[in-house]
Amino acid sequence: MHIAVITGGSSGIGKGAAFELARRGVGVILTYRGNQTGAVETVERIEKDGGTAVALPLDVGSGDTFAGFRTAVEEALRERWDRTSYDYLVNNAGVGQMPVPFEETTEDLFDQMLQVHLKGPYFLTQTLLPLIADGGSIVCTTSTSALPSARPEPGYSVYASMKGAQVVLTRYLAKELSTRRIRVNAVAPGVTRTRLGDDAFSRFPDLIPPIADRTALGRIGEPDDLAKVIAFLLSDESAWITAQTIEASGGYDL
Repeated sequence: MHIAVITGGSSGIGKGAAFELARRGVGVILTYRGNQTGAVETVERIEKDGGTAVALPLDVGSGDTFAGFRTAVEEALRERWDRTSYDYLVNNAGVGQMPVPFEETTEDLFDQMLQVHLKGPYFLTQTLLPLIADGGSIVCTTSTSALPSARPEPGYSVYASMKGAQVVLTRYLAKELSTRRIRVNAVAPGVTRTRLGDDAFSRFPDLIPPIADRTALGRIGEPDDLAKVIAFLLSDESAWITAQTIEASGGYDL
């Protein structure tokens, strides 16, 4: 059995990835920060369907907790699966932002985006790297806003910049970790129904039709759409793919 560690697995894309991987027979260690209820529900559903899962608390923006988290992962691997290593890492945890013009962007906002979307995944991957099996796979969740093909939306200079840094990090990790046959790729979602932005689509459903009109396939993305791409990039089906960022947006702004 393969084992996956998924950050931000209590809701949205991470939750969808946890379900999809469990459906494929992968054991799941998922993390949560504030949404413990969602994490517990995810574990319960996976186990009800015959899978195995563990939920662990983690704040990706707090690097001083990473050593303790590694210890918790080691304990979960040993107690739940009788393993000393895992196979897949999904750097998915993130935080959204309301649009803020460049001239009004604060250092606090900049630092938050930096900690959660770049510094956190960078050093968390470094911390967990000794536990990942040779021949494993890493997937980062970035954003179409970071791609060269994107039409920049005013107000997201910080968010998009950090997500762009993830794209660069993906390529460099793919190079350095290739000596251990560890593949590193990224998925770039378009607009997707998640809890980011304070669950904006649930609170403001009128936001959806204009976005769907800009999307070639006529709707916004759902977590399951991205979960399947993540599962593919982790699996042996993509064994000859590394250092790539795969856009999964339904043709947004095509």
